[in-house]
Parts: sequence; C-alpha cells; structure tokens
Amino acid sequence: MKQQKQAAKERTQPWRQQRRKNTNIWLFSLEIGCFAGLIWGGVKALFFYMGFTEVVPGYLVEPFFKNAFLHTQAGYYVGWASFIGLSLLATTIYTLALRKLRGPIPGLIYGVVWWVLLFVLLGPWLNMVPPFEKLPVMTIISEFCLYLLWGLFIGYTAAEEYTDERAREPKKTTKHALQ
Repeated sequence: MKQQKQAAKERTQPWRQQRRKNTNIWLFSLEIGCFAGLIWGGVKALFFYMGFTEVVPGYLVEPFFKNAFLHTQAGYYVGWASFIGLSLLATTIYTLALRKLRGPIPGLIYGVVWWVLLFVLLGPWLNMVPPFEKLPVMTIISEFCLYLLWGLFIGYTAAEEYTDERAREPKKTTKHALQ
C-alpha cells in the first residue's frame, strides 16, 4: 500500500521536479550555455549596432581574424558563434564548480569575473579589445552590464536547477497563484 502511494505521488509531481532529480550536468551545461550565447550574444550585437559599445561582436576571435572581416555580416555571425562558445565554456565551469550556490549573487559575481578577465586582464593582452584606459565610458558600462546579466542568467539558472530555490518562496504566493 505504501509503495502504491509513493508511486502515485511521484506520478503527480510536476515534470520539472521529476527532471531535477536526474539532471545530467553535461547536457544541462550545453543547453544553458547555448541559450546564454544566443540571447546575450544577440544583445551584444544589438549594443554594437546601436552604438552603446565600440567593441565589435567578434572581439573574442580578434586575434584570429582581421578586424575588417569582423565588421562584415559573416564576421557578425562568427562573433556570435564565438560568444556561444564562450557561454558553453563558462556554463560548464559554473555548473561543475558552483552549481550548488543559492540565489542570484554568485551568478552576478561570476559575470563580473568574466568581464574583468576579458576587458581588463586578458582582452587587452591578447589584442581582443583596446586597453581598458582607452575604452569609452559608454562601452565600459554597456559591456559590464551585459556580462553582469549574462552571469546572472547562467548562475541563477544553475541555482534553480540544482538547489531548491522554490522552497524560498512564501507558501501564500503559490496558493493564490493557482486560484
């Protein structure tokens, strides 16, 4: 009798809760990294074309391609693909090392760390971006905000999947939402 009740309870659980028990870390990283790259790479390109940033969308592959190519339509797609690749790498690292951290703050910090790596430390050294002192203020702010939100997307999605974030919500809210 107990086994039947347990089986019935497992069948009636929402799909997301059943999936959470057996989430494959590698497939989850690929899925979230791909979406992070698609969404935030598109926002990056939009920022560039609207003039919020002077850093070309393909800045990650700047050492491998000529700058003139990166300003073409094909260069735009190469840049977007490189941002998707960066997102896959970053999501895999986050999921393997930090997936159990709760809340949005770890993801925000993770985005800031990537921004510092790419725009202050490694980017100028590898000639991907101009030196930090030569970047316009609008570019610095736009790129910082982009990476902040990108890190939040990666971090909070992992926290939602690998911790019980819904348990932090008040019980009244979920009851009233269903009515």
